[in-house]
Amino acid sequence: MLTIDRFKEARSTLRGVIAKTELVYSRYLSELCGNQVYLKPENLQVTGAYKIRGAYFKATRLTETEKDNGLITASAGNHAQGVAYAAKKSGIRATVVMPTTTPLMKVDRTKKYGAEVILHGGTFDDAAECAMNLAQERGMTYIPPFNDLDIACGQGTIAYEIFQSLPDVDVILVPIGGGGLAAGVSTLAKLLNPHVKVIGVEPEGAASMKASLEAGHVVTLPSIETIADGVAVRTPGEKVFPYIQKNVDEIITIKDDELVEAFLDIIENHKMMVENAGLLTVAALKHLERKEQNVVSILSGGNMDVITMASLVQHGLIERGRVFSFSVMLPDRPGELVRVAQIVAEENGNIIKLDHNQFVSINRQSKVELQVTLEAFGHDHKERILQAVRQHGYEVRLVQSKNIYN
Repeated sequence: MLTIDRFKEARSTLRGVIAKTELVYSRYLSELCGNQVYLKPENLQVTGAYKIRGAYFKATRLTETEKDNGLITASAGNHAQGVAYAAKKSGIRATVVMPTTTPLMKVDRTKKYGAEVILHGGTFDDAAECAMNLAQERGMTYIPPFNDLDIACGQGTIAYEIFQSLPDVDVILVPIGGGGLAAGVSTLAKLLNPHVKVIGVEPEGAASMKASLEAGHVVTLPSIETIADGVAVRTPGEKVFPYIQKNVDEIITIKDDELVEAFLDIIENHKMMVENAGLLTVAALKHLERKEQNVVSILSGGNMDVITMASLVQHGLIERGRVFSFSVMLPDRPGELVRVAQIVAEENGNIIKLDHNQFVSINRQSKVELQVTLEAFGHDHKERILQAVRQHGYEVRLVQSKNIYN
């Protein structure tokens, strides 16, 4: 069982191995949601995520025979790095099965810790099945990413650090994938203070824990679809499920578009890189009905590849009206392009790119197309710029693009 003595053992074991990630007060998010918001930046943890806590604690509790057999696990990335790091530090060989959709950065980092990496299947569940089959074939010791009480106990040590920094915490927001982190944090939090509220957060497209709680037993979703790959789990853990039933007060589900918003909020206001799974608790702040509370959002990890990062930035800027494109038809004569650029400049728009297409019509003396991509302060500013161009006699067409470089 998850007991206070077991959590104390985990805390002692992890001392000197993990980083103590201090709470960061967010004035911006506090004003946004009407609560006092503190961030628990596990994205700054060793290996870039909280997973090292559970993986290392689990490795220390294995028998010598289990260690000699080598470790194998399945993971979408963060647990993989945690197991690989723990194995390297303990002198144990490790194999990790990862979904083929895992970002290359997570694959490369896992390899750099010395683990053998096998890419298999399109989801975590596919990878987990492969890993368990290989464990039997090779006689290796399987380390579950979440469905294990030692793993959950290690993850739960986060609650010790939260209470140490903020004894009067009212609400803890925790991301949920398979349930190991939520089970550990919620159980220890309730042991330390039965009145604290622990709210789990899942992506709407992979809300397997919410479905399980509603059913009263663990269920498997037929399919999942979310950009939060770290919590893309079809079947939550049955061993940790009872602890979540008992200790998690509520589940909030988040749309993927909200994660894009949260990404910009964190990177612009706190200069921190947080992956989509870790952004769930930031997006959930806007859904809280409670006000004037001390709220801690656990940022579970920061292992995001550059391509995903660039995509999030572009989508976020477009959604907020801070980058947009429009086109106008111009007579093909000198000075027309400069005239449009001047109108934009007078409205304080910042032009990023101009595309002058003379081949939109067979009669280019009659008209050519000018497409302008520019930066604005937001939707109101964007509309003022478009209106100014229209007032100068141009017919404006807003270009709906999800890529500012198209």
